[in-house]
Amino acid sequence: MRHAVRLMAMVLLVLCRNTGVFAQETTKAEEPREWWDSGRWRRPVPNPDARKLGLIQVKENKFVNPEGETVLFRGLAISDPDKLADQGHWSKEHFEKVKEMGAMLVRIPVHPVAWRDRTPEKYLELLDQAVAWCTELEMYIIIDWHSIGNLEMEIFQHPMYDTTKKETYSFWRMIAGHFNGHNTVAFYELFNEPSVGHGRFGRMSWSEWKKINEDIIHLIRAFDKETIPLVAGLDWAYDLAPIRREPIEADGIGYVTHPYAMKRKPPWPGKWEENFGFAAETYPVIATEFGFRLREGEEINEEHYGPIIIKYLEGRGISWIAWVYDPQWGPPMLKSWDAYELTGSGEFFKKAMHGEVD
Repeated sequence: MRHAVRLMAMVLLVLCRNTGVFAQETTKAEEPREWWDSGRWRRPVPNPDARKLGLIQVKENKFVNPEGETVLFRGLAISDPDKLADQGHWSKEHFEKVKEMGAMLVRIPVHPVAWRDRTPEKYLELLDQAVAWCTELEMYIIIDWHSIGNLEMEIFQHPMYDTTKKETYSFWRMIAGHFNGHNTVAFYELFNEPSVGHGRFGRMSWSEWKKINEDIIHLIRAFDKETIPLVAGLDWAYDLAPIRREPIEADGIGYVTHPYAMKRKPPWPGKWEENFGFAAETYPVIATEFGFRLREGEEINEEHYGPIIIKYLEGRGISWIAWVYDPQWGPPMLKSWDAYELTGSGEFFKKAMHGEVD
């Protein structure tokens, strides 16, 4: 009986080997790695141009260059690189046109839907091109996670802005690791426009928003201790009043405001001072998005929003970025892609970036 059992076991062993039942076990030793193991992590290859531009840092309430001189940035926002690439306008020439506008700083909005659809790997290729072109043209960059809504409850204004906390954290973890040590990428704008939409996007307190930003900053600085995080106020990135009592608990950061004309009724300056201007006494502030359309027959004079906002921001030492260098998104600075013809607001912001607006 014992002999019969032993014989049957030997037969089964032969059958299993012949039918491949043990194939996985025998090939494991031959495989270099399992499917879930991407291999040993290696540091990115050093970029010889990474330090070509001077490192921008925070000193008290100012942005400063390596010589310690205050830098007041004037710049513009392009449209999403994914959009530009799909429409055939992603090129060095596009950035040369931006340079001609007088921009010192280029804001690059990355929509979550585009980041996912193109895939992070392929999207990073576009960002690498932008960084290379801007380095050559001596312009700094803001990378902007371009979502609008309530990140605490994960309710957003439009499906193009849909994201999650996990995706947002993962995005900044990847971006900070990838661009660590590259001076051209001067700023990380952590979230474009936080808002509860007057309750339509749920609820989120300043304390909750503060913690989310502090968590992102802590994560970023595990990879990149130099690039400056930018934190937006609530009310679609307009209102910084809560930082009077609860500032972000992190050093070396800047604050963001988006002071569109419709946020408050004129006269504006007193309300701007109350809502965000006061912050410039203590912290560096950037107006990373604002703009306007010119109605037919409308003129830009000393009472127009354009000169008033530029005078106010620069008088307060607040850097600024005009929205948006595109003919399809609004308010547009381009009439069309043909010869990059400018709209009335485009002409205005070109003069402002060249310091020609009183």
